[in-house]
Amino acid sequence: MAVSTVLAGARVVMPSGTVENGRVIVEGGRISGSAGADAPDAPHAPSLDLSGHWVVPGFVDMHNHGGGGASFTSGTVDEVLHGVHTHRLHGTTTAVASFVTGDMDFLGRRAGLLSELAEQGEIAGIHFEGPFISPCRKGAHDETLLRDPDPAEVRKLIDAARGQAKMVTLATELPGGIDSVRLLAEHGVIAAIGHTDASYEQTVEAIDAGATVATHLYNAMPGLGHRAPGPIAALLEDERITVELINDGTHLHPAALELAFHHKGADRVAFITDAMDAAGFGDGMYDLGTLAVEVKDGVARLVEGGSIAGSTLTLDRAFKRAVTIDRLPVESVVRAISANPARLLGIDDRVGSLEPGKDADLVVLDENFDLKGVMRKGTWVVAPQVA
Repeated sequence: MAVSTVLAGARVVMPSGTVENGRVIVEGGRISGSAGADAPDAPHAPSLDLSGHWVVPGFVDMHNHGGGGASFTSGTVDEVLHGVHTHRLHGTTTAVASFVTGDMDFLGRRAGLLSELAEQGEIAGIHFEGPFISPCRKGAHDETLLRDPDPAEVRKLIDAARGQAKMVTLATELPGGIDSVRLLAEHGVIAAIGHTDASYEQTVEAIDAGATVATHLYNAMPGLGHRAPGPIAALLEDERITVELINDGTHLHPAALELAFHHKGADRVAFITDAMDAAGFGDGMYDLGTLAVEVKDGVARLVEGGSIAGSTLTLDRAFKRAVTIDRLPVESVVRAISANPARLLGIDDRVGSLEPGKDADLVVLDENFDLKGVMRKGTWVVAPQVA
């Protein structure tokens, strides 16, 4: 049953800043009041004392391939739901299902299947990462299935998703890339620059055509050069671009993360997991699309070639690392992990902040930023155990 209650005494992170000794009032599946003394009374609702804790918005992951042993690219509906639930246990109350490269017909069928889960509200939409990417920067994608971004084929995939396609990652320097960016922008789908070998100038052209996201900045693209600055410089300097960052300690050096925040500001960064099946599950052998992956000590790499193959990250770990190791302000991390991806996905009227009227999606963290509770649409997924 949905919860009607008052969460009291915590540090509540609002868009305007952190409210000490704040409260969040939940009625049914929505937030009816929040923040400080101006929050309305709820005299008949039980109160949960969260003194010494933080209450932050539920996390929004716009780039996630699976978890709990389940793949969003190839799993059954029940397996996909299990993977989604695994991430909910770690604070991700909203997740986009990302596909890796596959045969076009297969991807179309998968999009049709998962679009039903999006219509039911179990996922927030579909992200096609491939097949329209560069063989030079393929990462953990099957090179035999890559293809140029022909706008007609891009259109087939977004049509197959029945209005639930949220993002397509493209190497925009390939033939058809710029026209495909324009097509996506016209249909309200995020055109994301990634797995690209583009030059600085080619990246600027793609941004001008309508691209708005950098898929896992730094990874699967040329490094920053002083004579040939490449895509990284163009993506960092343009205020129209939001950059995805995988903050797991493996994909990025802390200095690279600091550089991104310095140039983009907290409003143009989105923390993602890029998680694969092993997230929340453990080491072992897995498949990522058609490729074999070994996960050892929490790091996923292709068996053949050794390329990093997604991550085993969950967003609660990304949050804690950002605050305790990267020393980012909590408010900046909340924007990067909740508000910004919600805005990009066009769902910030419902999720991404603790404002009245929005879904009661929230995460409770202790003073060490360890996860203690998760609520989604007013129901506890992880009930906080507090004295």
